[in-house]
Amino acid sequence: MAQGPDRRTMSRDMAAQAQVDTGLRSYMLRVYNYMSLGVAFTGALAMIIAMNPALVMTLAPLNLVFFLGILGLGFFAPRLMMTKSIGVAQLCFWIYAGMWGLILAPAFFVYAQSDPMIIVRAFLITAGTFAGMSLFGYTTKRDLSPFATFFMMAAIGLIIAMLVNFFFVESTGFSLLISCGVVLIFSGVTAWETQMIKNFYYESDGHDVTTRKAIFGAFMLYGSFITLFIHILNILGIMRSE
Repeated sequence: MAQGPDRRTMSRDMAAQAQVDTGLRSYMLRVYNYMSLGVAFTGALAMIIAMNPALVMTLAPLNLVFFLGILGLGFFAPRLMMTKSIGVAQLCFWIYAGMWGLILAPAFFVYAQSDPMIIVRAFLITAGTFAGMSLFGYTTKRDLSPFATFFMMAAIGLIIAMLVNFFFVESTGFSLLISCGVVLIFSGVTAWETQMIKNFYYESDGHDVTTRKAIFGAFMLYGSFITLFIHILNILGIMRSE
């Protein structure tokens, strides 16, 4: 007699798990869709500006301002995304993607004059690296959260090293070393972020909450993708020049 209720319980559990899996896949797909649109917007904006030399010359001296703006938005945007409306979350995301486009435009202009395919190669390498690490973060059973503090401290150290090299050292070799470090660290960050974004999902969340979480997740992964792309592009550029 006990087998009947057990089977019914198992059936209900399996149905509930299937519903969670379907919802999770839909949620993660939304995250990746937002992120992909952000990357496409950044690339299109950077290329449009890069085709206008006068505009590039105007914006290039402001790169540090844009970089500081990105750091500030990276700090404040997550709070806004998780506490305000969907519209505010989207606005933060698109402003963030737009500022990265402004920063990338001068680099695109320079590479377009010498070897435009280097941009394509950097993008393909970045896409492959990102996909592999994000898949690992999504599928691994290991808890990656203990690495969070290490990633944060390493990222801060790399930002300081970049600023020191930009203002004082101006060494190509040091720049190459920094970029290699960034690629290694942010490959790990991508896996950790993916796992964290996956764990954000709750079946009981309402539509607005799920959408804000998806935008926030896209914001995080987008930042890692663009960071990887910039430094892989820098590595390829330095290797090409040598």
